[in-house]
Amino acid sequence: MKILVVEDDPEAGRYLARALNEAGHVADLAADGEVGLEMAMAGSYDVLVVDRMLPKRDGLSLIMALRAEKRTTPVLILSALGQVDDRVLGLRAGGDDYLTKPYAFTECLARVEALARRQNPQSAQLTYKVGDLELDRLAHRVSRAGEDIPLQPREFRLLEYLMRHAGQVVTRTMLLENVWDYHFDPQTNVIDVHVSRLRSKIERKGHATLLHTIRGAGYMIRDPGR
Repeated sequence: MKILVVEDDPEAGRYLARALNEAGHVADLAADGEVGLEMAMAGSYDVLVVDRMLPKRDGLSLIMALRAEKRTTPVLILSALGQVDDRVLGLRAGGDDYLTKPYAFTECLARVEALARRQNPQSAQLTYKVGDLELDRLAHRVSRAGEDIPLQPREFRLLEYLMRHAGQVVTRTMLLENVWDYHFDPQTNVIDVHVSRLRSKIERKGHATLLHTIRGAGYMIRDPGR
C-alpha cells in the first residue's frame, strides 16, 4: 500500500513514515501543504495522512482542493485539535477519519488500513497462497509447506506484490513504483539482487519453481500446478 504523509514536524513525519515502511507499506513524506497537494495530485496513493496545521497550505485546505478535483483518495487527518467541533470541521472538509495527537502508532496504522480496505476491497485480503507458499500480511509471516521463511521488510513487500499479482507479468517499472517507490529507473541491479535473494529463500532444494523471470518483460510468480 502506498501512503502519503503530510507533516511539517520533521521528527514526527520521519517517525511515522519509517514506522509505516517497517509495517510493510511504502510511505512518502511531504513537509508542507503545497508540496503535499502536488504529490497527492501526481501520485497514485492508497491513503493520505494529513496533519491539520501545515505551512503554506493548511490540511483542510489541501483536502478541499483534492475533493474539488474529484480525487477520492481516503484521508486520515492528524491534529492536536481534538474538540468535537474540530473533528466535525475536518470530516466536513472531506476527511474520512480524524485522529487526535498524541496518538498510538498501532491505532494510526489500523485506521489507515481500514480506510484502504473501504476504498479498494482487494487491499482487504490479508493472506495470499501460491502453491504451497503462503503469506500472512497481518502476522507478517511467510511459510512454504508449513516451514517458516524469515524475510527482510523489503523482501516481504516484494513477495507480497508478486503474490498479489500471481499469474501476471510484473514489470521492473511496476516493482520500482510500488515496492521501491522510484518513479524512474535508477540504473542499478537493485531489483535483480532482491529477486535473487527472495528466490533463494522460497525455492530451496526439493521445492517446485514458483518465481519465474520472463525474459524482456519482468517476473511472474505462479502455481506450478497451473
